[in-house]
Amino acid sequence: MSEPQVRRDKTRYLYLAVIVAAVAGVAVGFLAPDLGVALKPLGTAFVALIKMMISPIIFCTIVLGIGSVAKAAKVGRVGGLALGYFLVMSTVALAIGLVVGNLVDPGQGLQLTDELRASAAAEAAKGGESDTTAFLLGIIPATLVSAFTEGSVLQTLLVALLAGFALQAMGPRATPILAGVEHIQRLVFRILAMIMWAAPVGAFGAMAAVVGATGVDALTSLGVIMLSFYATCLLFVFVVLGPLLHLVARVNVLSLFSYLRREFLLILSTSSSESALPRLIAKMEHLGVSRPVVGITVPTGYSFNLDGTAIYLTMATLFVASATGAPLSFGEQVSLLVFMMIASKGAAGVTGAGLATLASGLQSHRPELVDGVGLIVGIDRFMSEARALTNFAGNAVATVVIGSWTGEFDRERAQEVLSGRDPFDETTLLDEEHETASEAASKDAVPEPVR
Repeated sequence: MSEPQVRRDKTRYLYLAVIVAAVAGVAVGFLAPDLGVALKPLGTAFVALIKMMISPIIFCTIVLGIGSVAKAAKVGRVGGLALGYFLVMSTVALAIGLVVGNLVDPGQGLQLTDELRASAAAEAAKGGESDTTAFLLGIIPATLVSAFTEGSVLQTLLVALLAGFALQAMGPRATPILAGVEHIQRLVFRILAMIMWAAPVGAFGAMAAVVGATGVDALTSLGVIMLSFYATCLLFVFVVLGPLLHLVARVNVLSLFSYLRREFLLILSTSSSESALPRLIAKMEHLGVSRPVVGITVPTGYSFNLDGTAIYLTMATLFVASATGAPLSFGEQVSLLVFMMIASKGAAGVTGAGLATLASGLQSHRPELVDGVGLIVGIDRFMSEARALTNFAGNAVATVVIGSWTGEFDRERAQEVLSGRDPFDETTLLDEEHETASEAASKDAVPEPVR
């Protein structure tokens, strides 16, 4: 029993090293800005390593989740409930952002420069091709395996759903295939655990680069929009998500966030919620949410449950309109933001995607406002952190809530985990000693056709 404890201590040192590395990165960025910017590839490489693992993890999780469910209707019920929940929460986040943005009016008094106009044009070019039709067609991969090579979450989700339902229809003959996928999943999580040891290097490079490039000027001149955005995210998380989680699942939101503290730290260092997606899947299963619910809710939420992105797009739009002296009417605000929410689907884990979506939305609806995007280019990285943290918190809460609504959440198990009596195994990122109800049911069902 002492062996696992030693391993957990080692990972604890790892995440302390992440904190130290992030602080060191900030210091390097301030003291030697050019060196800090030159260190950016370190952060980029670490995020790329994490993204490399996303597609196989999503595929294995969903295939095992759906393949082990006896009835396809159950998968449809979870998916439908999840999409409905995501739509409601995104609308609530949008409404809160509109209210706070209109009250604060953060862009008043700012001026545009030629340099800022050029930055805005570059961002608009990144997202100019985005529309609803392209988004829907983009869900379909060119081949069955190209979803894994292109790194598209939605394409991987589609292929995994098709494979899961096909295995489900095969009945007992699918058992060997499911066993093989389970072994692959164990291998993938083991590789991920190895990659996590590079987190301090990635955090150091990312923080040094952003501080070196931005400096203090942008933070002081645009402090109002940043503080307003952070405050709005906190308001949404603790006034909307917190009470909902306690009402539905009887789980304290602070306890849940404490359980996920390492994931929050990872996101804070990388500004990408996608970097914590594999660990969220593993930890939600360990918490007591069944594998089918986790396998459907978490990957889908990363594309459709963009609470932080909705708040960001709302406040950034109002900020740009005010800063350029062309405020939007309420009707214009709603129509423009609905378009942006649709265009942003599937980009929750991509650093900077929110900025490109903002620029492309303004380009398509109010081209004269695009120049104002340059005002927040310098601090978008810091806003991206709050955006990613809020998206991640929303998906964690959604998984527990939907698990409770569908009767697939073990509350007693959750209490053991959140109290620290049943710690998460950081060495494998998998539950080797516990199995979910669906896994137990599938194992019990296997011998019957053999008899």
